[in-house]
Amino acid sequence: MNFEESLRISVRAIRGHRLRSFLTVLGVAIGVAAVITFVTLGASLQADVLGEVAGDRTPSMAVSAGPADAAPGPSGPRQAVFTERDVEEIQALDGVAAVVPSGDVPVAGLAFEGQTLGYNQLTASTPAFFDYRTAAEFSAGGPYAQGAAELVLNEPAADLFEVNVSVGDRVAVVRPDGTRVNATVVGLLAASDSPFGGFAIPRVYVPTDPFYETRLESPNSGTQQRVYPTLTVVAEDFQRVGAVREGVLAYLDGESDARQLKPESYEFRAQTAEDVVDQIRSLLDTFTAFVTGIAVISLVVGSIGIANVMLVSVTERTREIGIMKAVGAQNRDVLQLFLVEATLLGVVGALAGIVLGILGAVAATRYAALPLTFPYEWAGIAVLVGLLVGVVAGLYPAWNAARTDPIDALRYE
Repeated sequence: MNFEESLRISVRAIRGHRLRSFLTVLGVAIGVAAVITFVTLGASLQADVLGEVAGDRTPSMAVSAGPADAAPGPSGPRQAVFTERDVEEIQALDGVAAVVPSGDVPVAGLAFEGQTLGYNQLTASTPAFFDYRTAAEFSAGGPYAQGAAELVLNEPAADLFEVNVSVGDRVAVVRPDGTRVNATVVGLLAASDSPFGGFAIPRVYVPTDPFYETRLESPNSGTQQRVYPTLTVVAEDFQRVGAVREGVLAYLDGESDARQLKPESYEFRAQTAEDVVDQIRSLLDTFTAFVTGIAVISLVVGSIGIANVMLVSVTERTREIGIMKAVGAQNRDVLQLFLVEATLLGVVGALAGIVLGILGAVAATRYAALPLTFPYEWAGIAVLVGLLVGVVAGLYPAWNAARTDPIDALRYE
């Protein structure tokens, strides 16, 4: 029996049980559509997040000290070990354009226009922080000055008060001991302060002088100096990032104050923008694989539906199989006939799933306010999956039909 004849008989069998065939195709279509929708959603989320994180990159690295067995990153444990001497020495290294120290200032709250809000900590750094550490633009005003009682808020922080804070207003910083320091608001950062867009955490920034008071004795100079948990080291250009990174780590592991101040179990890390992007990409890949794996379960259920339908079809057509064999049909002809029918169901389901998957992906990305990034290769994969599902699901029923004894089949009622 040639392929065209097998295809014609298969189409006739499918059309003879339209509702059953439709439900079988629908099961495969839902599985394929779920996979395409979730893969597209993951790809769109990855493109959006990585675009935000990597869009305004500078040739910089975040230098910190943390436990050797802890995962690197800004959220990990950090120890304040970098003295002002270390900042000056790193600034003098070849290829270094700037060094931006930063640390946290614990506070009890903020007060403005008679309203006091609980607030845990301020971010203290130099004015260069706004050039290298945040991609947010100033919506009003500008950076603070070192040595001045000034502060910068992002818009979510300004909106915390009943009366919105604006440039030129005076905000009282309430220290943990209850004392207050009046500071002038000199700048407001736009809400795009968050790398994920849409949502930003309220943040307040102040100069290290006079707000940051974490000090230790420098082991090399013997003087009391400010000591920071994080340094942002900026290279002169992207080509020199690797060399600068090696130079910074070599200095820190050598005659630095930080080497003597850090615990023995801690190690120095210099995390570049590329490292951050790779970590985020790995995290999003894991998320996409997880949700796609859940969607694949629907595809497995669809393949079971094809196997069930084909088993029923073999039972219903037992007498037909007997007649075919009686007139000379070989086992391979019967096997081919049922495999073609199962494969046809799988391919039609995959094609329908592509259409449903595209519609689902468009709806999901619009709901999540993400730019649509459609992985076109998954359309081809969906067709191959449908073909594979049809073949695998129909293999046993087709083999079972081919083994049918023609005499028993002709006696079947």
